[in-house]
Amino acid sequence: MPLSSPVVQRTRMHVRRVQFDGYKRVDGYWDIEAHLIDTKDHDYPLSSGLRKPGEAVHDMWVRVTIDARMNILGASACIDAMPYNGYCDRIAPDYSRLIGLNLFHGFRTAVKNLFRGTRGCSHLSELAMSLPTAALQTFASDVRDNEDSEHKPYQLDRCHALESHSDAVRRYYPRWYRGQKPG
Repeated sequence: MPLSSPVVQRTRMHVRRVQFDGYKRVDGYWDIEAHLIDTKDHDYPLSSGLRKPGEAVHDMWVRVTIDARMNILGASACIDAMPYNGYCDRIAPDYSRLIGLNLFHGFRTAVKNLFRGTRGCSHLSELAMSLPTAALQTFASDVRDNEDSEHKPYQLDRCHALESHSDAVRRYYPRWYRGQKPG
């Protein structure tokens, strides 16, 4: 169901497109790529120069290579369009500091600590923060979500619909259903 129709006339001022692509590599590892593009529908004057309608204000990428345990083995970032050429793009190499982190164990906190304030780019960091869920969805393409194993499926107890006490878990993951929620 789409959003309700706006009740007041409006003019679009900004477009942000974010895309994540997950790849299974022939060497057994996985690449997760994140891409962000910001554009305007009108002339956009910046102190560094005019951006024409549809011309990227930001065009930025982050890629991580991970193993099956979600450990980051490789990381890179690049900036193809930015407001301040020769300045914004200087920070991209710093995102190799993601190497060694684990996407599922303290990752978002580590990104905040590594790249907060002037130690990072808010746009690259925003892309990085969504890598864990993109990785999960990439792995989901390769493993049945209700495969019976001794390990609880990762997605359980990570959102309201899949809480161990929910009807959804009782229906789709009966082995992991924990009965009514206490209290």
